[in-house]
Amino acid sequence: MKKENLTRFFLPVFALSLLSNAVMAKDKGKTSYLKVDSTESFDSVVKRMSKEKPALAKRQKALLEERYDLSSKESNSKMFRGKAIQSGVRVKLPKGVTWEKLSEMTPEEIRKKGLFPKGFLPLPHPNHPEGGMVFPQFHIDEIKKQNKRDLTRYDLEYDLPDHFLPEFPPAIFLTTRPDLGDVSQGKVVTLANYFELFNGILNPKQLEGLRLLVTPFPQQQFNATDDRRSVEASQGVTCFECHVNGHTNAATHLVGDIRPQEFRNRIDTPTLRGVNQQRLFGSQRALKTIEDFTEFEQRAAYFDGDPVIATKKGVNVLERGSQVHFMSEFESLLDFPPAPKLNVVDGKLDPSKASEAELRGQEVFFGKGQCFQCHNTSLYSDNLMHDLRAERFFDKQTINGRTTKADGPIKTFPLRGIKESPPYLHDGRLLTLEDTVEYFNLILGTKLSQDEKSDLVEFMKVL
Repeated sequence: MKKENLTRFFLPVFALSLLSNAVMAKDKGKTSYLKVDSTESFDSVVKRMSKEKPALAKRQKALLEERYDLSSKESNSKMFRGKAIQSGVRVKLPKGVTWEKLSEMTPEEIRKKGLFPKGFLPLPHPNHPEGGMVFPQFHIDEIKKQNKRDLTRYDLEYDLPDHFLPEFPPAIFLTTRPDLGDVSQGKVVTLANYFELFNGILNPKQLEGLRLLVTPFPQQQFNATDDRRSVEASQGVTCFECHVNGHTNAATHLVGDIRPQEFRNRIDTPTLRGVNQQRLFGSQRALKTIEDFTEFEQRAAYFDGDPVIATKKGVNVLERGSQVHFMSEFESLLDFPPAPKLNVVDGKLDPSKASEAELRGQEVFFGKGQCFQCHNTSLYSDNLMHDLRAERFFDKQTINGRTTKADGPIKTFPLRGIKESPPYLHDGRLLTLEDTVEYFNLILGTKLSQDEKSDLVEFMKVL
C-alpha cells in the first residue's frame, strides 16, 4: 500500500480512536470503590436524608406520572391466588403520535424527532444516585408482623403502585410434589414458619437450604454499621425478602456490576420459579449455575459488587459444598404455576381448551411477532442473551440521576407464568403485558395490527 493510501486509511481510524477514548474518559467514574469511612455522624445523616425523602418521592412520582397511566384498570384475568392483572397500554405517547404512526417510522426518525415514548426509556431507581434495596410497603408490614424486623428505609420509599405488582403472598409450587399444588398455605414463608410449613415435604438438605434462604444476613443498606439506611441496627435481609416465596414482590435494587453510578441499571427482581430449567442467571451477568448465582448474591450483589465494603458491613461467606448447595437444591424445586391449556409435548396450546383469540395469539407469537426467535422452547426461553439495541431510538440523556445508555445483552427471561410477575423487562419499565407487546413491536419492527397485539396478550396470559 502506498504511503498516501496508508495515511488516508489510518488517519480516520486514529481520529475515531481518539474520539472513543474521549467519550470513555468522560463517562468513566472517578473510582470503582464505595466510600468505606464515615465522616458524618449517623444522627446527622438520618436527619438530613429523612428531610430529603418527601422531595425524592415527589420527583419520582412526577416522573412515573409523566411516563405512564398509573390508574388501576383490572382485566378479567387473574393471577393464581386471585389478584387481577392490570390491562391496557400504560405508556404515554408523545402528543400527536399514535402507535401505528410510530411503527411506520425508522429508529433514526424517532430519535431525531424525539418521539421515543418516555415509558420505554430505562427506568431510574427511586433515588438513583443512592440506590440500594427498596421493598414494597406490604412486604415491610408483613415482615414486621412476623419477625419484628423493620425493612423501612429512612431515606426513600418504593415507587410503583401496588396494583402493578405481583400478588402477595405468591403461591409456591414444587417440582417434587406437584400433587400438593400451592404449598404456601397463603402465607409468606419466613424464619418464623418455614419449618412448620415444609417439615415432612422437603428432605433435610432442602429444609436447611430453605432456612438459609429465609435467614437475614447483612446487606449494604440493612446492617449494623453507621452508614446503613435503616434507623435501627439491622440483622440484614434474606434472599426471600426480594424473591418472596421463591417468586418475586418486585423489590428493586441497582445492578452491582456497572460503574459509574449513573450508568447502573435498575433491577426488577425476577422470579425464581423454573430456575431448574434455566442456564443463565442474572439479567446481564450470565452466571452459569444456580450455585454461582446464590453465592454471588450473598458475596457481591448484596454490597453493590464491592468486597471492600462487604467486609466492613459483615459479609456472609457461604460454604460452597454445603450451604450454597443446600440453598440451590431448594431453589431448583421451585416450579411454574400450572398452565392447563398447554399440552405436554411442546408446551403449545391444546386446541380443545384454548379460545380463538388465544389460538390466534399463538400464531402471532410463532409467526409475524417473531417472539419465538428468542422464546423458543417449552420454557419459552432460549437460555441465551440478546442485545435489542434500543439506544437506536433515543439520544443519551440523564433522568433523575440515571443516564440512558445502551443496555447491552440481556438474558431471555422465560415467559411461562409471565402474567404472575409484572412489571416487565429487566428494570421494570413496562407495567403491563400490553406495554411489553408495544415495546417489542416497535423495537423489532414487526408492525402488528391492533387485533394481533390483543391476541398476543391473550396467548401470553395462559402460558
